[in-house]
Amino acid sequence: MRDPSEIDLNLLVVFQEIYEQRRVSVVARRLGLSQPTISNSLARLRRTFADELFVRTSQGMLPTPTAQQLAGPIGAALVNVRQALNREERFDAATSTRQFVIAMTDVGEIYFMPPLVERCSKEAPGVRISSVRIGAINWEEAIESGKVDLAIGAFSQVPESLYHRRLFSQKYVTMFRRGHPFDGRKVTLAEFLAARHLVVDSQESPYDQINARLDKAGVRQAARFRVPHFTSVPYIVSVTEMVATVPQKLAERERVPFGLDYIQPPLRLPTLRTSVFWHRRFNQDSGNQWLRGLIGECFVE
Repeated sequence: MRDPSEIDLNLLVVFQEIYEQRRVSVVARRLGLSQPTISNSLARLRRTFADELFVRTSQGMLPTPTAQQLAGPIGAALVNVRQALNREERFDAATSTRQFVIAMTDVGEIYFMPPLVERCSKEAPGVRISSVRIGAINWEEAIESGKVDLAIGAFSQVPESLYHRRLFSQKYVTMFRRGHPFDGRKVTLAEFLAARHLVVDSQESPYDQINARLDKAGVRQAARFRVPHFTSVPYIVSVTEMVATVPQKLAERERVPFGLDYIQPPLRLPTLRTSVFWHRRFNQDSGNQWLRGLIGECFVE
């Protein structure tokens, strides 16, 4: 068994930086060292672990399977050391200027961001929150590295290294403009299938599940109009005779501003169970804890 005294612990900092940044030149700038020094440290790491650890590719220095196995424990250890060295620097929302990044879907941005902006403006005026689209990044890798602080979504399969807190469950509903033939009445399956549908062609989990059900029912094959995300749906259905099947929280949020209404569709559709996720490396981070608590206060049902 290898003992920590057998290795220069500064090498672990270099390991973690290469794992997160993927480029020796970037790591050298971040650590204030020369590129040959970083390369020498990598060579020592390779001898220590008897593995290449990082392989140079067109996408940068990509980790080997051994490096991927080491990344979690090494990252967690460095976080603990950092917290031990800075115990007095507890997060203070009222004075902090910290930048947080939350990964979410376009529906999530519509639903979560307005209340978060409102609460932060009152309780944490210096805190900055940015959202990134779940589908545009490898969010599991980003949350492990710390580039993303939290992820919000209805994900059913996530790594064991992620903790989560359930926020709410919601159904899918069919949304349309007020005055539509569906408005205020019970719709049969035949009427539903015969309607003009606007389809959201999303392959992101969990929306791929709803698309599979709509495919089976024959809705998607007959649909003439498609969009790649939910953001534009209220604009389109509010001025047409089309209907769109969307998460209920989106329909609730856009009902008044766009003059819309919705019904429970005459199809058996899966329920979305939305949670907030974070990596266990940052479970004890006081800023991460504050943001998780704020989201819980705003959205847990």
